[in-house]
Amino acid sequence: MELTISLDTIDKVKNFVNAIFRFSGEADLCSGRYTVDAKSIMGIFSLDLSSPLTLRLQGAPDAALLEELKRYRV
Repeated sequence: MELTISLDTIDKVKNFVNAIFRFSGEADLCSGRYTVDAKSIMGIFSLDLSSPLTLRLQGAPDAALLEELKRYRV
């Protein structure tokens, strides 16, 4: 599953990592040709956060996670 998201503030990054950390599957964030582990706050801060990111989820996310991710979708 792929979603386009925006993490344009420090609080959004922190809250996003807390939410995605509960996901048991693999989660990656992509910005251009760079891909980092979406559960790594340091990795996320190495990306260009001024433009939208692609979130790739491997596995089936539960409804609660999908609902929480709505606030970050572009």
